[in-house]
Amino acid sequence: MTLPVTFRAVVQPGGPSFMPMQVLVVPVKVVEALGGKAIKRVLVELRGHAVRLGLHPLKSGERYLMLNQNLLTELGLRSGDEVTVGISPDPTPNQVDLPDELAEGLSSWPEAEAAFERLTPGTKRALAYHIESAKRPETRSKRVVSVLHQLATGGHPFKKWEGE
Repeated sequence: MTLPVTFRAVVQPGGPSFMPMQVLVVPVKVVEALGGKAIKRVLVELRGHAVRLGLHPLKSGERYLMLNQNLLTELGLRSGDEVTVGISPDPTPNQVDLPDELAEGLSSWPEAEAAFERLTPGTKRALAYHIESAKRPETRSKRVVSVLHQLATGGHPFKKWEGE
């Protein structure tokens, strides 16, 4: 098969029980065409939008893609919708797309930036999502300040800073 691989999937409830989300199941044949079990991060095209996502395993050998509410809203998708999915291995699986506020804050606070660079790609993605998911600019700013302070002072980035 040539890349990206295209298939049809239905948006359905799923994901880990502690984090109910909507998912798209990736058939075994598609997983194998992508490179098999070794592929963990993928580039996905849905309705003309490209996003980086993780491939999560199912006992059946299939994988699934988790779709958060912001993405579903942006794409106009909801549970039960059928969608064409284009998928290929992510050539830069450790790349993290940072919200502008976080990128700016890190560039102006070297101690926080150094601590951020020591985090795993998954933790970096979680922090980016934590900031990006805030609906109000004030909340995003507060989250950035808290994360930067925690990183710069050796604290855990998800613990609340007392100055908040």
